[in-house]
Amino acid sequence: MVRPSSDLLTVEQRSVSECSVRTRRKKKMAQKPTILVSEKLGESGLELLRSFGNVDCSYGLSKEELCAKISSCDALIVRSGTKVTREVFQAAQGRLKVVGRAGVGIDNVDLHAATECGCLVVNAPTANTVAAAEHGIALMAAMARNIAQADASVKAGKWERNKYVGVSLVGKTLAIIGFGKVGTEVARRAKGLGMHVIAHDPYAAADRAHAIGVELVNFDDAISTADFISLHMPLIPSTSKMLNDQTFAKMKKGVRIINVARGGVIDEDALVRALDSGKVAQAALDVFAEEPPAKDSPLVQHQKVTLTPHLGASTIEAQDGVAIEIAEAVVGALKGELAATAVNAPMVPAEVLSELAPFVVLAEKLGRLAVQLVAGGSGVKSVKVAYTSARDPNDLDTRILRAMLIKGIVEPISSTYVNIVNADYTAKQRGLRITEERITHDGSPEIPLESIQVQIENVESRFNSALCDSGEVRVRGKVKDGKPYLTLVGSFSVNVSLEGNLVLCRQVDQPGMIGIVGGILGEENVNVNFMSVGRLAPRTHAVMAIGVDEEPGESVLNRIGEVPAIEEFVFLKL
Repeated sequence: MVRPSSDLLTVEQRSVSECSVRTRRKKKMAQKPTILVSEKLGESGLELLRSFGNVDCSYGLSKEELCAKISSCDALIVRSGTKVTREVFQAAQGRLKVVGRAGVGIDNVDLHAATECGCLVVNAPTANTVAAAEHGIALMAAMARNIAQADASVKAGKWERNKYVGVSLVGKTLAIIGFGKVGTEVARRAKGLGMHVIAHDPYAAADRAHAIGVELVNFDDAISTADFISLHMPLIPSTSKMLNDQTFAKMKKGVRIINVARGGVIDEDALVRALDSGKVAQAALDVFAEEPPAKDSPLVQHQKVTLTPHLGASTIEAQDGVAIEIAEAVVGALKGELAATAVNAPMVPAEVLSELAPFVVLAEKLGRLAVQLVAGGSGVKSVKVAYTSARDPNDLDTRILRAMLIKGIVEPISSTYVNIVNADYTAKQRGLRITEERITHDGSPEIPLESIQVQIENVESRFNSALCDSGEVRVRGKVKDGKPYLTLVGSFSVNVSLEGNLVLCRQVDQPGMIGIVGGILGEENVNVNFMSVGRLAPRTHAVMAIGVDEEPGESVLNRIGEVPAIEEFVFLKL
């Protein structure tokens, strides 16, 4: 029979065809995630987001408007102006999967609420590093030479050369408080200006500081010996109002302050008092406790203060870089990829994430398999996981593996959505205790893990052969050619790919069993993708593990169970 060409279709056929196409397009659009961008983002980042999802750019939303809109969104991208509170996460009703902060600081996001709701928070910590450092140096130089005040004076028709005599930077001591990425870049540039640079950061590595000629000192030494103090720490409880009346009192008379970090790290009223007394000669501020600050603020109106409206990351290059960096992080998170810039999840370096990726899949699959082997009335409370590796235990970061194991155990038996963000929190809430053990074996340290073994203690099993000699449900697996494999069930060795679904059968070890079970599945159009048989000794008992692409119907499973030599069987969804 010859199929008619498209130009021979009837009007009715064309109408149905066009309707079908429109329906498919609508379904395709509906399947794409919705990404809400609540503050201005570079076009390059928006283009990347649009190639993946439906992008809603709604700027200047009130708290009520954001809460009303967020329940239809899978991702939210903000800068520093949008407050992502607990109310926002609750209003999302579980749909919001990721919040992206286009920048470094995340003090405008309620991380605890995000974690409880299983929402990943990612930031863009690298793209604006140089821009922020350059702005810090620019403010320091402008302050030291009274650039802003002199500019305003000249534009007012004045010529006050004697009034705006400045101070030199060369030979002065600069104390950097917070020696992270931005602080390090400020130090490099300050050294180039001939300044003596010291730094305080309880988490900074001394060798990294020494490599660029910076001395790490304690906080009191830093602030008491510095001519200039540049702030580069996050706003957290321990840094809130870190510069206050007490700390200003410890400083040199005539010290100069630069802040391109967070406004809340300075007690602004105390800074005004220090400026009025002459303890602080000048201040250069890009950030404020409340943004924008009040027009009549004594700090804003102070003649010894140089101000910019939070411009630290505001260069063309940085804006473009931040937009791309946060867009890539959000898209990756929506795809389910592991995020190297996650703020409220295990902070695992990108190279480690890449290396562990197939083992992450294995850990989740083993968790799903193990929990489905537990009999219905048994509560899962204690799980022991053993990692076998040739590497030193200190070189093996298992946090992400533990999170995915918890996901595999909890999701099949609850309505809770678990990810790397809320895994530990969820386990704690459910009273689930995870014990980890690292077993060293002889082998190549190039391979991060030889195997992962999961044991669920103090439970009964739906498949008695899954119980080991000590009575726990036990499964073990490994990664081969980048794919997860099941290698042990109870005391039976098997070798089956953990792709699709799995049928486990305990049988009398006799000829023809593979053919019988395979034949039943074939007759019912269930495709077998892998099969393996493990036995303790010939002609005794064996466990047959069968990987299947489709879920067998009840009648198929009943037929398998009716085979005389099969003593027990179980179907497992992976």
